[in-house]
Amino acid sequence: MSKHAITLKVNGESYDIVVASNKTLLNVLREQLDMPETKYGCGTGECGACSVLVEDNTAINACLTLAATMDGREITTAAGLQVNGELHPVQQAFIDHHAVQCGFCTPGMIVKGVSLLEKNPDPSEEEIREGLEGSICRCTGYVKIVEAIDAAGKEMAKAAG
Repeated sequence: MSKHAITLKVNGESYDIVVASNKTLLNVLREQLDMPETKYGCGTGECGACSVLVEDNTAINACLTLAATMDGREITTAAGLQVNGELHPVQQAFIDHHAVQCGFCTPGMIVKGVSLLEKNPDPSEEEIREGLEGSICRCTGYVKIVEAIDAAGKEMAKAAG
């Protein structure tokens, strides 16, 4: 098995690490960098629990992404969305709107919500639901999740002026 020396910038910190060519970004985040907030769900890109943001706030499935292909890239996990100890508006909206039940899907849902709002700051309910495609929550009917993302978008627009 070949190994690659790579540099990842995760949540604002740089990591120089060696990864096996078959290791996914999810494996590296959880096992090498001790970032358990990025969840292992299905391992096939179907559930969205492993979603993280790459440089342009695009959500990707870390379980389908080989870590070696991320050399030099900037990655943000759900935990990295906080700034100076303050929750991102999407994180806060999930709390305020009770959009969390078991919490397993929550990091991926939050990441998908942030990605959507960065591209479309005022999405319709249908656009929010489309933005969450590929993310599965087994506990909810998604209503509170959609409401939380909608509220976060409105809060972010108000804060922007």
